[in-house]
Amino acid sequence: MRLLLSMLMVMACTACVASGPSVELAGQRFSVELAQTREKQTLGLMFRDEMPQDHGMLFIFPDEALRSFWMKNTRIFLDIFYFDKDLKLVSVSWDTPPCRISRCPSYPSKGPAKFVLELNAGKASELGVEVGDVLTLMLD
Repeated sequence: MRLLLSMLMVMACTACVASGPSVELAGQRFSVELAQTREKQTLGLMFRDEMPQDHGMLFIFPDEALRSFWMKNTRIFLDIFYFDKDLKLVSVSWDTPPCRISRCPSYPSKGPAKFVLELNAGKASELGVEVGDVLTLMLD
């Protein structure tokens, strides 16, 4: 009985973890926070001192366009992945540094993008991503 109860608890906890929004890139799954509103997109990952290695932030825009991100008030190095409307990788800003000054540089996409994924710096190299790689969304 005790074993059955333990198994049920583990299954319930696993379901909770897997139920949030996530993405898969190059065979690796990442839990993501969604930045769909203008307010969340403006705030992004500002003022955070760390992010778990299997987490990220996914920005979803209503249309496909050239995108440019900056790192104002961001405290952690990030890789910024730009994806088109078909979820194909357009470009990556590798090891993008934090910015604590008033005039921060911007990091533009090399083509139109509808989705932007921010992960901890080094993930692009670790995953071996290339332009054209496809992002899988699991947002339900």
